Amino acid sequence: MAVETPVCDFGWKAPAFSLPATDGKTYKLEDLMGDNGLLVMFICNHCPYVKSVIDRIVRDANELKETGINIVAICANDANDYPEDSFENMGQFAKDNGFTFPYLHDEDQAIAKSYNAVCTPDFFGFDKNFGLQYRGRLDASRKEAAPDARRDLFEAMKQVAQTGKGPQEQIPSMGCSIKWIAA
Repeated sequence: MAVETPVCDFGWKAPAFSLPATDGKTYKLEDLMGDNGLLVMFICNHCPYVKSVIDRIVRDANELKETGINIVAICANDANDYPEDSFENMGQFAKDNGFTFPYLHDEDQAIAKSYNAVCTPDFFGFDKNFGLQYRGRLDASRKEAAPDARRDLFEAMKQVAQTGKGPQEQIPSMGCSIKWIAA
C-alpha cells in the first residue's frame, strides 16, 4: 500500500541523533551538516519504490554535494520481519548502489518516529540552521523513471543551498510504509 508524506512544516528543527553506519562509524546529526544544508532520507533495501529510484537518489546526492548540501540515508525498518533490511544487508545495498553518503541504522526506530517519517523514501531537506525546507517527492516520474522528469528534490535542495528557503509548492513523496516493530 502506498503512503504519502505530510506537507512540509517549514522551519521545523531536525531532531538530533547518533546512529551507527554501514561504514563502521557512528554519525551525529550535527556532524553531517553541509555548508548549505542537509538532506536526511529514510529509505530501506526491500521497498519497490526505493529500488526503482535508488539510481536517481544516488545521482542527485552526488550532484547536491557540489552545492554544499550533505546527504545521509537512514533505514528504520523492522529487520526481524523484513530481513532484507538488516544492518548487514544495508551495507551490501550501499555498496551495490554506489552510496557516497552514510547509510545509518535506526534499529529501535526512535529517530524515524522523532522525524515523523512515514514511508520509504521519505525526504527531509534542511537549511544550514537545521530548519526543514523540503518534504516532497524525488521527481515527477514517481516510481517509474521518465525521461526529462522534473527533479523536484534536486531543484528544491539546490534552491535551499542558494537561498536558505525551499519552494512553497511541494508534492508529497510516495512509497511503502515504514515497517514498524510490533508493540
